[in-house]
Amino acid sequence: MSAMTGRDDGRRAVLYVVATPIGNLEDLSPRAARILREVAVVAAEDTRRSATLLRHVGSAATMVVADEHHEQRAAQKIAQHLAAGQSVALVSDAGTPAISDPGGRIVAAVRAEGWPVVAVPGACAAAAALSIAGLTHPGGGWIFAGFLPTKTQERLRVLADWKARLGDDLALVLYEAPHRIDAALTALLEVFGPVREVLIARELTKVFEQSVRMPLGEAAA
Repeated sequence: MSAMTGRDDGRRAVLYVVATPIGNLEDLSPRAARILREVAVVAAEDTRRSATLLRHVGSAATMVVADEHHEQRAAQKIAQHLAAGQSVALVSDAGTPAISDPGGRIVAAVRAEGWPVVAVPGACAAAAALSIAGLTHPGGGWIFAGFLPTKTQERLRVLADWKARLGDDLALVLYEAPHRIDAALTALLEVFGPVREVLIARELTKVFEQSVRMPLGEAAA
């Protein structure tokens, strides 16, 4: 069976999109560890950070930079390696590539070249937060919105647009930088009102992991 079906039989070079731990190294799957050892090349958002992970699993793969500023160049290099019969693993600093991390353009470019792309699933901060949120609305549906804009008015406009789409039957999942949490909560309160519940989760899987759920009216405190 060929790699196009997701099997790792080595008949054709493959781009593996590999999820890596968001904190706790024990969350790396045995399959992900094996692939990181077996591929010739690892395309990494930050080669210095990924070097620690590769040492942890005993990988001697060559690394290429695949951050948001070099995705096009990385895609070209990856295509060259694939053409030479060398499989490549794409990783971000933490979690699943292309989920608010670089990788989407690389995958699109590699697919356009006709090369197989195989997911190696694992940690994702959005999924981890959802799993501990205690969603009770029908179907448990949710929308992932990534990072909010940094400018106040644009942030409010985007949130108002999401509110119009959400109604009461969908949860909105956001990523935010620690230094912008206050501004994000202020905007969420203004758009969604004080009764809407919010879960704030930080340092997931790490030593100082914390999650709290409460009405938006209480969240700022």
